[in-house]
Amino acid sequence: MNREQALFEYTLRIADDSLILGHRVSEWCGHGPILEEDIAMTNIALDLVGQATNFLEYAAKVDGKGKTADDLAFLRYDRDYRNALLVEQKNGHFGDTMARQFFFDVFRKLFFEGLTKSTDETLAAIAEKSLKETKYHLKHSSEWVIRLGDGTEESHQKIQESINNLWRFTEELFFSNDVDTMLLESGIAVDLNALYPLWKSQVAHVLAEATLEIPSGTFQQKGGRTGFHSEHLGYLLAEMQYMQRAYPGMEW
Repeated sequence: MNREQALFEYTLRIADDSLILGHRVSEWCGHGPILEEDIAMTNIALDLVGQATNFLEYAAKVDGKGKTADDLAFLRYDRDYRNALLVEQKNGHFGDTMARQFFFDVFRKLFFEGLTKSTDETLAAIAEKSLKETKYHLKHSSEWVIRLGDGTEESHQKIQESINNLWRFTEELFFSNDVDTMLLESGIAVDLNALYPLWKSQVAHVLAEATLEIPSGTFQQKGGRTGFHSEHLGYLLAEMQYMQRAYPGMEW
């Protein structure tokens, strides 16, 4: 693996996380618990898709094979996606969605803060723009976790179950391999090992305020970063890719 291949793989991971989560969150459009929240979730989905577009455009440029951002978004098979398993999990009820979003937002804020210092000027610039949006996303999801956790008996029980069920997907956010090692040496990548304790500390702080407990289980599910996904991604891609598959090359 050379540097360009590693950079392509690295950029694709970032893009796919945003793309897949953006599609998941967009499924709430018209189904939010209140009108204000319906609008908020739609805006978050748009932010994520916008981030995905920027990173996919750069990935296509690094790849140098004449593909576009749309090609990478809509014309790959499930095994070619590099998103973490967490972001492809189904929305479930509102507490499930907020727990998923919260875990990811804490990670993404720390990650983008690190990526703004990358020696790759394009990645650093996209990260700086994305960080502003991600700070709002984290504020939104944190407030909802606290509101649900420290709310009624029913809301507390449901959000705790959401935290418990999704916890096993969180460690994969910090997956690293030879790609990271190569890019860390040139100052491009973010040291994910250094982010993990910061992530756990910030998550623990919010959960304590929400009167929620960190799950005691140690089992962690992994595979997304290397192309091994849950069945949920297949159904998601069938919907997301339909128009491009049915009408190849179509543009708005």
